[in-house]
Amino acid sequence: MSDFIHLHNHSDYSLLDAAQTVETMCNRVADLKMDSIAITEHGNLFSMIPFYKSAIKAGIKPIIGCEMYVAVNKHTDRQLVTLDTGKRKNYYHLVLLAMNQTGYKNLLALTSIGYLNGFYYRPRIDKDLLKEFNEGLIATSACLAGEVTSYAASGNYEEAKNAALSYQKIFNKRFYIELQNHNLAEEKASHKILKKLSKELNIPLIATNDCHYCLEEHSNAHDVLFCLGTGKDRDDINRLKYEPNQFYIKSTDEMYEIFKDVPEALENTLAVAEQCDVEIPLGNYHLPAYPLPDEETNPDKYLEKLCIEGLKKKYKNISKTIKERLQYELSVIKKMGYAGYFLITQDFVNYAIKNNIPVGPGRGSAAGSIVAYCTGITNIDPLKYNLLFERFLNPERVTMPDIDIDFCIEGRESVIKYIKEKYGYDSVAQIITFGTMKAKSVVRDVGRVLGISYAEVDKIAKLIPNEPKITLEKALKQNAELKEVSSKSKVYEELIEYSKILEGCHRHASTHAAGVVIAPGPLQDYVSLFQNPSNQEITTQADMNALEELGLLKMDFLGLRNLTVIKKTTDLIKTRHNKAIDINSIDCNDPIVYETIFQPGVTIGIFQFESDGMRENLLNLKPTCFEDLIVMNALYRPGPMSNIPEYIARKHGNSETTYIHSSLKHILKETYGIIVYQEQVMQICSEVGGFSLGEADIVRRAMGKKKKNLMASYKLKFVEGAEKNNINKKQAVEIFELLEKFAEYGFVKSHSAAYAMIAYHTAWLKTYYPIEFLTANISSDINDTDRVVKLILECKRMNININTPNVNLSNTDFSIIDDNTIQYGLSAIKNIGKKASDVLVDFRIKNGQFKSIFDVAKIKPSINKKVLESLILSGACDQLYEHRSEMFNSLDIIVDFINKYNKTENIHQSTLFSSTDLAITTPDLVQKDPWSKDECLKYEKELLGFYLSDNPLLKYSDDLEEIMNKKFLKQPYISTAGIVSDIVYRFDKNGNKWSLISLDTLTETLQLYAFNETFLKYDEIIKKDQLLYIIGKNFNQNENERISRIIVNKLFIINKELKSLLTQNINIAIDYNNNNKQIINKIEKLSKKYLGDYSLIVHLKSLKGNHQKVLINKIKFSISSESLVELKTIFGPYNVWLSS
Repeated sequence: MSDFIHLHNHSDYSLLDAAQTVETMCNRVADLKMDSIAITEHGNLFSMIPFYKSAIKAGIKPIIGCEMYVAVNKHTDRQLVTLDTGKRKNYYHLVLLAMNQTGYKNLLALTSIGYLNGFYYRPRIDKDLLKEFNEGLIATSACLAGEVTSYAASGNYEEAKNAALSYQKIFNKRFYIELQNHNLAEEKASHKILKKLSKELNIPLIATNDCHYCLEEHSNAHDVLFCLGTGKDRDDINRLKYEPNQFYIKSTDEMYEIFKDVPEALENTLAVAEQCDVEIPLGNYHLPAYPLPDEETNPDKYLEKLCIEGLKKKYKNISKTIKERLQYELSVIKKMGYAGYFLITQDFVNYAIKNNIPVGPGRGSAAGSIVAYCTGITNIDPLKYNLLFERFLNPERVTMPDIDIDFCIEGRESVIKYIKEKYGYDSVAQIITFGTMKAKSVVRDVGRVLGISYAEVDKIAKLIPNEPKITLEKALKQNAELKEVSSKSKVYEELIEYSKILEGCHRHASTHAAGVVIAPGPLQDYVSLFQNPSNQEITTQADMNALEELGLLKMDFLGLRNLTVIKKTTDLIKTRHNKAIDINSIDCNDPIVYETIFQPGVTIGIFQFESDGMRENLLNLKPTCFEDLIVMNALYRPGPMSNIPEYIARKHGNSETTYIHSSLKHILKETYGIIVYQEQVMQICSEVGGFSLGEADIVRRAMGKKKKNLMASYKLKFVEGAEKNNINKKQAVEIFELLEKFAEYGFVKSHSAAYAMIAYHTAWLKTYYPIEFLTANISSDINDTDRVVKLILECKRMNININTPNVNLSNTDFSIIDDNTIQYGLSAIKNIGKKASDVLVDFRIKNGQFKSIFDVAKIKPSINKKVLESLILSGACDQLYEHRSEMFNSLDIIVDFINKYNKTENIHQSTLFSSTDLAITTPDLVQKDPWSKDECLKYEKELLGFYLSDNPLLKYSDDLEEIMNKKFLKQPYISTAGIVSDIVYRFDKNGNKWSLISLDTLTETLQLYAFNETFLKYDEIIKKDQLLYIIGKNFNQNENERISRIIVNKLFIINKELKSLLTQNINIAIDYNNNNKQIINKIEKLSKKYLGDYSLIVHLKSLKGNHQKVLINKIKFSISSESLVELKTIFGPYNVWLSS
């Protein structure tokens, strides 16, 4: 048994105040041979479950506590109080530790009340609440911010005594006076009074260290974190700071050395720890009861009734197989006690459907359930697509069902509101999530505190690769340039050192995008609640994983943008064509859809099939049926992606489909002998190895997690089962090893099928109603400039015009003018937004079109200067009397007019004066020359995010057409030109830097790969918005014409000299049987007219198709546009070209 226990400790869940994780804290205590530790976050229980599990894992007893904020007066007061000391405060600190389950429940209540009712700067409670909720809790007087200690530190014995007595009265013998010694004068000054109070009032002392970081050497990193939390620079001499090198987890010997004059204060920590024994009930389920209709008494029977009703609607012919599958699933659900879960889920899903809120066809493994299908939870027939129930709900492994539901983004909140009203607002909440300091963000944060300029920090942060789960440790190994940063200066060394310590710490709390929890009673009985001060949203203080551990029913209500797109598209179709489209009843094997969208890979806007890599695979696969989409959706992921070429080869008969044993054929036939789905692994384990499907799912999980000990026993059982099925041992072992190989990468077919269904729905709409589909797609992503750009390029590819923004034509969203024209939406302009757009459009509808900028200025409620500026610069006001330059340079005049006009209007409304008497004269604008086209385009790009009315590339279009001709370069080189829209820096396995460049051409976006050698050569010209001409090689893995990825060989800035710089010769092709002498004379005559420096190559074409090249050095030509136009007029446009 240890001789001291740390009872006052903070982890990084005390957001931006402590620099240690619960894992490092518990491991440190275990290393120090202490057998217990308390967690006391600031006002919250965010870390409770992670801490509890980490402590048990480390072999130490967890003590659940919290450092509460106790209001000076009432916790509902929203004001600062001036104390006798002259300080203004509204709270004190007090540490509470849970002794037992009652104390644990009371801690849940108090931490919830602090956020829900007492938040004012901090989540506060008060002494009246402590009187009500003190049972089972130990209280300690906390740090210098505690009421008793703060009075003691100021020498006010009487007030310190009164405070101590008030807590003693509430907690009786469960109140302790806390001593701390961090070498602070105030602490030392407080000790005399605190010791006296202890003796006089018979209140025991305890010694604590208020630990905020793990090791002494982490002090400086913690100081930087604290600066981040208080919004200060490290060099700010007036900022708050912790005493250096003191607030770490000290050893027992260190604590005894510090408090050698009061050993009883150390010994009392053991007494406190012994009194605290809280076991959090993990793994027990707490499911809410579904309110049955009056005539129903049994949830299992009611679920069965709903299923039978649904069965009749879903199937025309109900076979024996269908009936047996339904009864089997119902029996499992009944045995596991989950009927209520299904009833709750079907209820809110059907609420959404009845209220015209689109719901996804399924998500995850739930689509494998016929019960889910019959009750409307999913819309994928599990029997048709051979989906397994056991992958969703395993009768041999008792776990909570997990049904995640996709809703239209715009209807999701309505469904959550419905659930809150049905089960009680106190029983339903959304779920907290925590943002962490990842590699790039921690460098930026630390750099800011250290006073490093934004440009410098940004440059360093960009040296960290854009990879999933990248860490600083990994980045430093990959990138030698990043590794050298530390050696450049002391402050850079600190930047990397502190960033490594703070990386992974929690930074802020927010609301999970999808999670909702439903309790069988008030949530506060099971988990503490949090209210976000910025938006007032109420969430649990426990995150998704912690709620699962607590056994509460959590569900993911995901807002899926594509469902919104589908709804908006069908709404537009109804409006424009008076057709009601039931998207769930369309034919999923319509050959026109596959030929139009999937086979040519034109899948921009198509759910799950948009990426360049996926489009390239579609070009090779040439899908012909829905099953192809399911497979491709499952294969296009890290790991199984390597099987795509073989799958395509087998589909097209270019590679033989083989099976280790004939018994695998009916299972793997649909995927040409390749294991693609987890369900296939389960079926093989069952049908070949003799496992039940429930056991097969357990085997699949073990394979995926590579549990070797388990795998050995499963392998023996599998081989024995296979031999009973007349499969020899060698083949059985081979099959099992094949399963092991693929199980790790196998994907859930249920999920793939459901999402392929959404993909097909979007493709069907794009095929038959392209302008409606693209308009809805752009409008649903109106605030994502990159998406808008991508979709507008797709419109151009499909010969759909996009009109520029116009205050007299544009609506808030993008709108359809005719079958080939879309009008730009006002809310897509930077700085405008939906609210201002709605105001403008509503005003125009009521008052007619705008003629002058002053008409726009008169909008009520008035729009601000920034909105006006953005409307002007984007070109949305170009149809008004005034021109852009005048309007922009007169903004102050216009705003002044708005203010005077509004003031006059208000006076008119409140007096008897006529509007004529009070009329103000419209002022003249500043006279300015109109801007050039380049100036207008510059602002258009800034406000829209891309070029719409024109494009800087068009200035060079004639030259680019010549040097992008396929004949200009020798094979295998190709060329393209465009504007750099994005640059991502990466590192190869040797740590060499390279870049992935997004290049916007006039028609599409290409991916350029500038590997290390090329990157270093052209680094200075690889910049955002740079106009570049590229020479490189096709990086696509297909033989089709479409090129989307290019390996860069050379880069050139596009300018007027580029064509001259790159061209060596001018080429003319003529038929061999023509009068060559006459033609040469004609060429010679033309060369005098267009004299230049470029040699001529004549290509003589014979009737057999052979070419003979003749270089004529004596004839020199200009390569001006006029010269080339005349040559092409004489010899034909395809018979004249330039070459490098």
